[in-house]
Amino acid sequence: MTHSDLRRNHSNASPDNVPSPSVTWSDRIVIQSDNKELSEYLSRRHIFCTETLHSRHAPYCDFSWLLTSHRAALMSSTTGLLSWDELRDIGGGWKGGKGGGDRVNGPTNSQATMRLFGKDEKDVSVTLYRDNHAWCPYCSKVWLWLEEKKIPYKIKKVTMFCYGEKEQWYKDKVPCGMLPAIQLRGKIITESDDILIALEREFGPLRLGMHDPKVIECRQLERKLFRAWCMWLCYPETEMPSVDKRGKEIFESVAKQIENKMDETKGPYFLGEFSTADCILAPYIERMNASLFYYKGYSLRNKEVWPAISDWFNAMEERSTYLGIQSDFHTHVHDLPPQMGGCYSNHTKQAKINQKLVDSGPYHSLPDTNLTPAPKDAHLEAIARVVKHKDAIIKVNPVDESTVNTALLATLTLLAKGEMKKKVKLGKDSDVALRYIRDRINVPRDMSIFAARKLRGALEATAKTCGEREGPSISLTHRRDQNPIPFRKFESC
Repeated sequence: MTHSDLRRNHSNASPDNVPSPSVTWSDRIVIQSDNKELSEYLSRRHIFCTETLHSRHAPYCDFSWLLTSHRAALMSSTTGLLSWDELRDIGGGWKGGKGGGDRVNGPTNSQATMRLFGKDEKDVSVTLYRDNHAWCPYCSKVWLWLEEKKIPYKIKKVTMFCYGEKEQWYKDKVPCGMLPAIQLRGKIITESDDILIALEREFGPLRLGMHDPKVIECRQLERKLFRAWCMWLCYPETEMPSVDKRGKEIFESVAKQIENKMDETKGPYFLGEFSTADCILAPYIERMNASLFYYKGYSLRNKEVWPAISDWFNAMEERSTYLGIQSDFHTHVHDLPPQMGGCYSNHTKQAKINQKLVDSGPYHSLPDTNLTPAPKDAHLEAIARVVKHKDAIIKVNPVDESTVNTALLATLTLLAKGEMKKKVKLGKDSDVALRYIRDRINVPRDMSIFAARKLRGALEATAKTCGEREGPSISLTHRRDQNPIPFRKFESC
């Protein structure tokens, strides 16, 4: 091994990847550093060093991680903040984490890259190509169908253009670049309806198939409602004063047709029992409800106005499959504008109230789910997910890393303990740093609705202790601030 190999292999040494050759207690390490604090710290810890690093490696190792660890431990003992190691242990208590979560065979989840449902990997004949952030409704309806049918499949996540550059390997496989796509026994199929039809031929329908007259009627109504939604949401009223009123009337007239159709059945689902029709409707109605609440001050879950649709939402939330793909209002209202070419508020009093609630909380008051109570370990899920991705979260933040690190530790300590017994002095830009993170939590990509509520609430509470400034505004034309590349190395399988 050459000196350059040693530099390349050990220049980023850390507790997880330092070399561990056989050494004796008599081995000594000679540290050469211009950093006085680092040199003094290492000299006090020379026995630790000689236990982990052979002397011939020492001149090429970067020991800065030891100093960072030292500072974190010192800060924890003097400020009451939990350390990252302590938070990692606390997050380990989340039942969906290392202690008991099964991404492959357990409940529907956004982090899996393969789903087997208790079967063998050799049974996999489908690969689903869906967008990395779970923003695409066309991807979601195929995803939900596969989960309901429990078809073993692999997942390959692809970047949407609105938040990054589509991967070359995907463009080579699917030249048109469309999402979703599946590979079924070696054949690539695009267009979500065509995908469901192909899956039905291979595995059978989900109660009623795509060509059943009742499902065809559902598909037609869904497209009609989609067009009415776009007409109301995507045109600014300033261009045409009556457009908001007219848009609302058209939308409600189509929604009434769906309400009546659901009311005709004996069950809570679109055709009485859960079927393909609900897989088709769910991703779109969910996005309609979120966006209209935020931009128009309107709710599709209003039990008095839309009792059947409201019951349908409640029934969907009793299905673990749907809960695994369900998003929240904050995610939807900020990911839709660049996908749809713009979403426009009607500036009513209720819309302004709703916008403040979605953006700043209190998040437990949001009607994006009716499930109660929240899981007792929701805060543990939030902690576990942040700890796993902390390096990337800190790195992409516009505020300096030291400030972000301390502010994030304060937030998670608050989340873990429920209170801060010692007043922690945070950096001057901590409010900006924390609200930047608050605004970029995605459900279900990052965590569940309840974990996101807990985390956003803790971020906002901590930010308020040092200021009222917001982070950089969320773009309406693109979401390149959500580029997944920095997080890719942390993905689980």
